[in-house]
Amino acid sequence: MSPIKIQRITSGAAPFAGGAAAILLAIAIVSAPESSFAASLQGLKLWWTLVFPALLPFLILSEMLTASGAVHGFGVMLEPLMKRVFRLPGAGGWTLALGMTAGFPAGAGAVMQLHKQGRITDKEAGRLASLAHYASPVTVLIVIGAAFLHSPASGYTLLAIHWLAGLSAGCTSALFTGRSKLQSTAIQEQAHHKRASLLTRVYRAAADARAQDGRSFGRLLGESVGSAVQNLMIVGGYMIIFAVVIHIAASALPQLPPALFSSLLEVHLGAYTLTTGTAALPAFNSMNTLTAAWLSAALAWSGICGQLQALTLLKQAGVRYLSYAAIRLLHGMYAFLFTFLLWKPLLNLQTNVQPAISVPDEHLPAVTLNPLTVWRSIPQLAALQALILLLLLALSAAVYITASFRRPSA
Repeated sequence: MSPIKIQRITSGAAPFAGGAAAILLAIAIVSAPESSFAASLQGLKLWWTLVFPALLPFLILSEMLTASGAVHGFGVMLEPLMKRVFRLPGAGGWTLALGMTAGFPAGAGAVMQLHKQGRITDKEAGRLASLAHYASPVTVLIVIGAAFLHSPASGYTLLAIHWLAGLSAGCTSALFTGRSKLQSTAIQEQAHHKRASLLTRVYRAAADARAQDGRSFGRLLGESVGSAVQNLMIVGGYMIIFAVVIHIAASALPQLPPALFSSLLEVHLGAYTLTTGTAALPAFNSMNTLTAAWLSAALAWSGICGQLQALTLLKQAGVRYLSYAAIRLLHGMYAFLFTFLLWKPLLNLQTNVQPAISVPDEHLPAVTLNPLTVWRSIPQLAALQALILLLLLALSAAVYITASFRRPSA
């Protein structure tokens, strides 16, 4: 059978596959309503106590900064790094920093804002969203490091490896992508104003983006809040459904380890399963490198639930699941390898490390936190985002200087 016929069959069966999956899920829930309700309640608590308070401020801030033109101004300064290293428009630098500090739903939402403005193409939207797909530092530092493992040093180590593996996966995908024949509007404008000074180009990019948006502050604030809440409702729906799916799968196949389903399907529940119960890491010290590597790979994979959350927000860009999941798999492979190489050295460098954010109450359920604990972390996360932006700007300047020295010799 030819590939064209296979593609036609799969595309024709796609609408029916979703309906069949919904019917099977409904039958499974009806057959075991009490346990399914408990699983859905666990997903709801996880979304309300962790994901909603951690993402809401950053989603609102991202849309307002994009509409104001500040993101495009930063993009001019980040263009050498993003264009030469990742082969993406410079405005994606803000999206990268947002994804690293707020998590993958925020990163995907920022990508779609740029796509709606016509600043990036469909292909660039998929690659940029893959580059900005990271677990939130709230999850890694507070939930996993402090609450699950009671080891802030382990949380810092996991976060550093998570970021390093993600950037490595982005560089690798850029090498195999090649240069796109279609240039985004931002790059075309950059070429048009290439002779202007840096400050002039930053001002023009910000002013043009602000004029193109044209919304008043009151309207922008209201629409930003509404869009952020709507996106978070989508995220919450996925988390509740996948909590039930994980429970059904574990009940149907009890001979398989529970960590397999949870790690494959949902990142938060996967991390909880790997660090508690029968699959727990006994002491989670420098000697437990193998299990730490699996946990790091699970965070990079982010679960099918997390991938579908991002793809739902990217629906208008037509991003395909297989290409998106391939980058997540590459991220997981890098994370697994880097954990083996760097776990012991990074842990040994940290002595008497305190958590970046206040430690949650030990009497709280392990899979959920007090929402106030997450809200108190917002200033620290904002400072972390500013630090990442400064580092990206420094790297962009280094890339520009290096390219300027190479240009005469070419």
